[in-house]
Amino acid sequence: MTQSPHIIIVDDEAPAREMVGDYLKMHGFGVTLCDGGKSLRSVIETNVPDLVVLDLNMPEEDGLSIIRDLKSRINVPVIMLTATASPIDRVVGLELGADDYIAKPCELRELMARIRSVLRRSTPVKAAAPEAAATKTEKDQLVRFGTKWLDLEAQALRDEEGNEHPLTASEFGLLKVFAANPKRVLSRERLLELANARDAEAFDRAVDLRIMRIRRKIEIDPTKPAVIRTIRGGGYLFSPTGDKA
Repeated sequence: MTQSPHIIIVDDEAPAREMVGDYLKMHGFGVTLCDGGKSLRSVIETNVPDLVVLDLNMPEEDGLSIIRDLKSRINVPVIMLTATASPIDRVVGLELGADDYIAKPCELRELMARIRSVLRRSTPVKAAAPEAAATKTEKDQLVRFGTKWLDLEAQALRDEEGNEHPLTASEFGLLKVFAANPKRVLSRERLLELANARDAEAFDRAVDLRIMRIRRKIEIDPTKPAVIRTIRGGGYLFSPTGDKA
């Protein structure tokens, strides 16, 4: 039997986190409630979640600081809850690795839909049957992205020495789309369509930020991208080794 996804709700307001927690439990999720960064860190030491729902505006430690610390510890999807956070806070949160955001007070059905969407993007693809796996070559599983290799099955980005470089679920989603469409110009709209991200408003708004972050990981010179190039008026084009299309 498949285990229910484990969601951690981080909010300093007890009524808010309990309301969200009760709703998610009612729909089959496993839930842990935390009142801030300290309790969150205590939980993840022994129980790594599938996703974190995090309030950005908390008195003791703000959500952006928590995201930065969390992403340095584990690669877990994060959905930000924003009440009075400015647009720049949301952009910074996305730049730090958050996968989505939703305004407070939130519509619980929308929050659940966004949670399910992020989980779909972050859930590793099931391993192929032994017979099928045996017939696949390394080339089928690994895609060259400039200075790195993307392992599609493991959803991991590695360098030549085999060291893994963390990817958010949405970054992997973009890389997977590029891997399937080498040397093709893809508009932002097409990227979102192929990445199944149309229901994630924040993903839409942060495509350029995510690609900028990906470039820092794969390009020899991120200021002069050659692997994922910007095509003026068109979108983006992926050239596996940085060669001209």
